[in-house]
Amino acid sequence: QVQLVESGGGSVQAGGSLRLSCAASGYTFRRNSMAWFRQAPGKEREGVAAIYTGSGSTYYADSVKGRFAISQDNAKNTLYLQMNGLIPEDTAMYYCAADLRPGPLSVPWYLRGSAYNAWGQGTQVTVSA
Repeated sequence: QVQLVESGGGSVQAGGSLRLSCAASGYTFRRNSMAWFRQAPGKEREGVAAIYTGSGSTYYADSVKGRFAISQDNAKNTLYLQMNGLIPEDTAMYYCAADLRPGPLSVPWYLRGSAYNAWGQGTQVTVSA
């Protein structure tokens, strides 16, 4: 059974940094799409960053470009999200997601939640002004 477990969330002041981790078990991600989503109270889920683990190609929402970086560690079967220059609008529950079907997605689908079929439980990020 595939499990995705996020960690690294917390409370920081604006301008600070956090690194989220998503440890995967029950499946080895080698040619899969993986992503980070977030959802703030009262708002729709938003795709933040995605990566195709087969090539390392990355995709970002405009709201986080230049501030966030997604990466993978194949040896640890772990996905990361480095978040710098955090702003209060980044406050949300952050979720790790994976597409268990091998192969790349069409580019427009990387930040769509319906493209993914495995999800973690989430980790909270709170940014204060």
